[in-house]
Amino acid sequence: MTQAWLILTGPDGRDIAAPTEAQLAATLADLYAGHTRAADDGPGSAVLRFGYDDGLMYQLEVGAGGTVRYEEWSDRDCEIALAEPRQMSAGPDEALQLWKWLAQRQVARIREQDWLDG
Repeated sequence: MTQAWLILTGPDGRDIAAPTEAQLAATLADLYAGHTRAADDGPGSAVLRFGYDDGLMYQLEVGAGGTVRYEEWSDRDCEIALAEPRQMSAGPDEALQLWKWLAQRQVARIREQDWLDG
């Protein structure tokens, strides 16, 4: 049986399995406020990943400056990209909405957004 999973990786590199909406919102609030830094002391980012044990993985990375990057992969090991990565700029509310859609497995809604070309 295929098991779905959801993991939030914070700017500090720690993973939270099955994060709550409050945890997603708190992570984004810290990112946008500039309270978090990456391990190399650069600007922080956080990644929400959703996938299945035996297949597809989707990820949405949000950077401290509001840059959002969306990727689709054949598996958890990122062996085959299923589409070109997409990028956009987003405020904290927009980023939270994207993360909520990913957590709810609403990948089609994410794909429909106004992503930047190239």
